[in-house]
This record gives sequence, C-alpha cells and structure tokens, in this order.
Amino acid sequence: MNRILALWIALLLSPLFTGAQTLYHDSMEVYIKNYVDKHQVVTGEDKKQMKFFPINDKYVVTARFQRVKDGAWFSMPTSGTMKKVFRVYGKLHFSIHDTTVTLNLYQSQQLMAVEEYREHLFLPFTDRTTGEVTYTAGRYIDLTFNDISGDKVIIDFNKAYNPYCAYVSGKYNCPIPPKENDLPVAILAGEKNFEK
Repeated sequence: MNRILALWIALLLSPLFTGAQTLYHDSMEVYIKNYVDKHQVVTGEDKKQMKFFPINDKYVVTARFQRVKDGAWFSMPTSGTMKKVFRVYGKLHFSIHDTTVTLNLYQSQQLMAVEEYREHLFLPFTDRTTGEVTYTAGRYIDLTFNDISGDKVIIDFNKAYNPYCAYVSGKYNCPIPPKENDLPVAILAGEKNFEK
C-alpha cells in the first residue's frame, strides 16, 4: 500500500473527519428544519408532506467557476404567462458520479434592482430524478457573489429546493430550468416531490 493511500485511509477513519461529517449533517438538519418552518407557501399540517433525500455530503461538490462577462439578457420561460429576464453570469464545471458536467449560473435582472437580492445568483437544474421522485419542472439552488471564491464555487445539492409551483399550480411564475442545465445523472439530494 503506498503512503498516500495509507494517509487517506487514516484520515477517513480519524475522529476529526467523523466529527466534521457529523457537524455537517447536524447543520443541514437545522437548515432543512428552518426551511420547512419558514416556508411561505406550505403551511400547517401540509408541512409534514415535505420530503427530502437523506443528507449526503457526497452531493457537496467544488465547481470551477468561469465568469461570463457581458452575458446577453434573455427571457427565461416560466410555469405561468410571465417571462423573467436573466443572463448567464458564469459557468460551473464539476464532476459527479464520474461524469463531468457544466451548469449555467444565472443572474436575475429584476433582482438586481432590489438591494436585499442584488448579489443573488440562481442555479436551476433538472436531473435524472426529475419527474420521478423530484418535481417535474426541476429544482433550484440559491447562491450569492460571496459563494464565489476565486475560480471556485461549492454547490451543495442537499440544499436543492422546489419552486413554489410544486405546491400550488397556476398561481406563480416559476422559471423553468433551461435545457443547458439538465444533468445526465441522478441527484439523490435535496427536496423530493411534494405529494399532498
């Protein structure tokens, strides 16, 4: 056994690594509880119908960030009649399940005008669970400028959530993830389909 492999095995078995995993798992449980408790669309007993995949740190990936300067604004279709204007802010390149993929990271023209959301970035996606165990139109992850560190962005798929349209049809204009953001793998993390 070579020294590097032995070092990795020792690290994986060390109490320090196990403690880090436990700390992450505990923080994600709090995150999900807060998400459910503060949900603005699902209320009362219906909150019990909100389902999530088991928390899995294998779905926390480090992506290489490639800035797209002066990306053209375009209308992203939504579940309703209104179209929302976005631009590609950057591209995220990473590997998951031994597959190299790229996702577009978007910036909303509308949110740029709101102080509270000026630094908000939008990561909509579909994957092989879409329409099966997760919402038919895809899921979202929220990021901000602060999540970009040099040319790296950490994507935590355990934080993937459903658009409001997953709970109430015909009331909201939820952006539909562009085809470019369809992942050819199953993301078994984050929120599952809502079945009331």
